[in-house]
Amino acid sequence: MEKITPADIRYTDLAEKRFNKRYLGKPEYIGLPVSTAEVVNAVQEAVSSKRRLVVRSGGHCLEGFVADPAVQVVIDMSLMTEVSYDKQRAAFMVEAGCTVGEMYRRLFLGWGVVLPAGEHPGVGAGGHILGGAFGFLCREYGLAADYLYGVEVVTVDSSGKAHSVIATRENDDANRELWWAHTGGGGGNFGIVTRYWLRSPDATGNDPHSALPKAPSSVTTFRVSWDWQDFDETAFQRLAKNFGTWCQQNSSPDSSYLPLFSILFLNHRNIGKLDIKGLCTGAHARQLIDDHLAAVAVPVGIPYSLQVEETPWLRFALNPFPELFQPGMESVAAKVKDAFFRQPLTDNQIATAYHYLTAQVPIGGMLGMATYGGKVNSIAPDATASAQRDCIMDVACNTGWLDPQGAAPSLTWVRHFFRDLFAGSGGVPVPNEQTDGAMVNHPDTDLADPDWNKSGIPWYTLYYKDNYPRLQRVKKQWDPLNIFHHALSIRPA
Repeated sequence: MEKITPADIRYTDLAEKRFNKRYLGKPEYIGLPVSTAEVVNAVQEAVSSKRRLVVRSGGHCLEGFVADPAVQVVIDMSLMTEVSYDKQRAAFMVEAGCTVGEMYRRLFLGWGVVLPAGEHPGVGAGGHILGGAFGFLCREYGLAADYLYGVEVVTVDSSGKAHSVIATRENDDANRELWWAHTGGGGGNFGIVTRYWLRSPDATGNDPHSALPKAPSSVTTFRVSWDWQDFDETAFQRLAKNFGTWCQQNSSPDSSYLPLFSILFLNHRNIGKLDIKGLCTGAHARQLIDDHLAAVAVPVGIPYSLQVEETPWLRFALNPFPELFQPGMESVAAKVKDAFFRQPLTDNQIATAYHYLTAQVPIGGMLGMATYGGKVNSIAPDATASAQRDCIMDVACNTGWLDPQGAAPSLTWVRHFFRDLFAGSGGVPVPNEQTDGAMVNHPDTDLADPDWNKSGIPWYTLYYKDNYPRLQRVKKQWDPLNIFHHALSIRPA
């Protein structure tokens, strides 16, 4: 395995390979393995030399778990990108360094199939799938983790010896609990994933063309935009309420609107626009979109622009909503605070959002509300490690800044906004009738900070609910020395 040190011309590019520029690490070296054997050797060397070790796939961790000044060795999976069909396991094998976009491309061109996964094609499969993996197709097909058949992981035993192990969902697999932990347990907890095997739970036979869902032939996207200046608080409340009500009415596993996914972008007034961006697949896409907007946008009573276009699946998957991932995004420092909702926002929460989104502060930020549920909600909470299985929305308070001087006002704004949204539950979305914790793929260390979490509910319950003790037992068995740890990592039982 090549070791990239600060003297190497590749070091800067690799050290700065991170989506969130809020954090900066300076590892002693960055390893670039090309095989599982090289990962085993790299882990063994780091453990034997007592160097703090982390793994990175796409570099999209929202917190500083990888870009941490305390980290001495980064194992970067970028060169392990194979995608193939494994006849022995009747499942697709995807190496952990493959990006979601490349996985989409290979699965589609090779076999015409798709794995429901993330939105940004640059996200790495390695950290994404094991955190559950939520994206544009989740309402129609479920989470990527729901298709996980097996996983190969490099772990470290109690003697400090590194080795690789394969765990599958077969009931007679002695390592099945390790498989289960990778269906939503989150990255950086148990070891280094080198390979995933993916197959639909109900797939039979050994035909790769039916081992995963058939990809859509095309995607119909829609963009709705309003001028912020046309809104008063009443219109704002109507829009937010309409969206939440639609999600509540159309997020069951048998909804006729499963092919439709949308996000309401309640941007800060500084940005000038309020937007909905969404997509739908299938022959009735345009009718479903029209119905969605008739329920959400039209009753607001304010003119909006509408753009609808149909795009072949792969073209969309490799460049979805380019304005969301535009040049310059790679320079942004960000803070994202996530919450699952079982019921719509209350009037008081919408009033809180209006207050923060119209505040006279020099920041850029928003409240994003994404449709959720559908097939995600057809799985039992303990069947996978992804416990939130009856939600209707994923909601996030986001902010970003380019100038370091923007950090303090932006962080103050987004933290107080989130706290006040959940003023009735200690400043966080505790599992209750309305909310259901947060998504581990969108980690937020504030949830473990008593200054921001006054609920009495620990951060691990917000992410894992009743599944946490089981994850702790897996942690104790497979990472007893706690080699793989970070600010929100699972603690051994």
